Amino acid sequence: MDNDPADILIGVVGPCGSGKSTLIQGLEKHGYRCRHIAQEHSYVKTMWRVVTKPDLLIFLQASFENSTARRNLDWTRADYEEQQRRLSHAREHAHLVIDTDNLNAEEVLARALDHLKAILRP
Repeated sequence: MDNDPADILIGVVGPCGSGKSTLIQGLEKHGYRCRHIAQEHSYVKTMWRVVTKPDLLIFLQASFENSTARRNLDWTRADYEEQQRRLSHAREHAHLVIDTDNLNAEEVLARALDHLKAILRP
């Protein structure tokens, strides 16, 4: 893969409240092109692939408890589980999965940047 961050497109998926927007802002500050993929709202399991066509896919995971607390959502567990079902194909194909439950925004960004540096050619 090319070593210029601007030459690759990174898709970011995950349930509501997992930190997608925050991670995208951080990656873009480092010169990466990113797209927020709202796969959690789509019934089409391959939407992430068809619409965005990312070169790399990052999946952010957050528990029901953290998702609802971070976004002040009044979901039921069934709502959360439906999002997880809709996200399952993207998670299976993700290049990187980060569980954000016990990480702050800087730690999530650091994990993503470390992974990207490891896979991009020097």
